[in-house]
Amino acid sequence: MCWSATADLVAGSGIAVVGVACVTRVRRSRDVPLAALPLLLGAHQLVESVVWESGGGSGPATVVWAVIALPVLAVWVPVAVWCAAPPGVRRRLLLPLAAGTVTAALLAHGLATGPVTAEPRGHTIGYTVGLSHTPVLVTGYLLATVGSLLLSGDRWLRALGTLVAIGAPACWALWRLEFVSTWCAFAAVCSMVLLGWVRARPTSPAAPHDPAAEP
Repeated sequence: MCWSATADLVAGSGIAVVGVACVTRVRRSRDVPLAALPLLLGAHQLVESVVWESGGGSGPATVVWAVIALPVLAVWVPVAVWCAAPPGVRRRLLLPLAAGTVTAALLAHGLATGPVTAEPRGHTIGYTVGLSHTPVLVTGYLLATVGSLLLSGDRWLRALGTLVAIGAPACWALWRLEFVSTWCAFAAVCSMVLLGWVRARPTSPAAPHDPAAEP
């Protein structure tokens, strides 16, 4: 989320370009889902630019925004990390993967049965989603996303997980205060970390001596 339609459009386009660079540099097919994450984040910003232009409401753009932000990311991140992880690490990623799957299912059900609306509030957009058991869903979401990155065994992804654990609450606080939305800048930084991860990935399938993958 950005502070205006123009900012969302510019940020989304830039993040999508980083996503294209990530995908085109991938050396192994199992890295594609994680490398494509900036493409998803860029598309998310572009969708919100449409929400801004439409003045919020409960139209298709608002629903698409909520679907990407909630169930899609909840399952995409742990699945992508699991795919990219070496076989010896995948077992410990089953917990965040299971948490992401269950959380995504519950979020999808909530979006399908409850109202989803958006309202511009100064330099932010407030989204209202009819969800129950919010603390449980937030816990599952964080375990799936941040947890999978921290348990990945890869120093780049652990750094990304730490960045998300620190940066996301700060962005959330600014957004809740309706001061300014900084999620687009946060997404851009995360995308650059993923580009660094892609460039540091080894070319061999096994890569037993990969310095980026540490226990």
